[in-house]
Amino acid sequence: MMGSGEALSRATAMEGECLSCIKYLMFIFNFFIFLGGSVLLGVGVWVLVDPMGFRDIVAANPLLFTGVYVILVLGGMLFLLGFLGCCGAIRENRCLLLFFFMLILVIFLAELAAAILAFLFREHLTREYFTRELKRDYQGHNNTDVFSSTWNAIMTTFDCCGVNSHEDFDESLFQVLNPDKMVPETCCQGYGHLGDSVDSLSRDECLRGSMVFRYNKGCYSVVVDYFETYIYMAGALAIVVLTIELFAMVFAMCLFKGIHQ
Repeated sequence: MMGSGEALSRATAMEGECLSCIKYLMFIFNFFIFLGGSVLLGVGVWVLVDPMGFRDIVAANPLLFTGVYVILVLGGMLFLLGFLGCCGAIRENRCLLLFFFMLILVIFLAELAAAILAFLFREHLTREYFTRELKRDYQGHNNTDVFSSTWNAIMTTFDCCGVNSHEDFDESLFQVLNPDKMVPETCCQGYGHLGDSVDSLSRDECLRGSMVFRYNKGCYSVVVDYFETYIYMAGALAIVVLTIELFAMVFAMCLFKGIHQ
């Protein structure tokens, strides 16, 4: 009986040490998540409160404008996750740990669904698809239309014109709405880099179709080349994030089961 009791006592001690190790590992892990979320929230709020005129710059570019709110949402989620994980671990609160587990599970499933959808609809991300959409829906300088504003931001940011070239605007909705223009102003060199204006003579020549004053490269190739550098990095980062989330769920559930009510 004494041998059995000692074995049981050792097993209990080892279980307690293992639980304590998981507890502190989870606290450290979530503390860094909490810090990361705080930094992202701080950056998002800092940009929105208009330091040195950044708010005007962001508001003028739909891509940057959307990016700021993505940063805020991501920062808020990480902040909440880190806070719940830290509190649940250090206080050994089963309720907080369960909520933390459920929140990470929802995020994990959402990321997995997004990856599956991206894989299933990858055939839509073709030159032909974007060209067809541009011809059918692009209206030109129209800030109230999200599709047109997004394309204007892309052409301004990457110094390009159309999907393949300026010819994408031939027989398009843009030319129906603007019969006196061959291309939109965002295809003209200097637009968006000099206070959203170019020399009037150069602009007029550009709008009438002069190759000298417009961007002649298509946006599809430029954007693909730009993101090709980061696609493997993004894929590796996504795998790392999903793995971390899996470990976080396992740790949370182990700690949840190890804590006695």
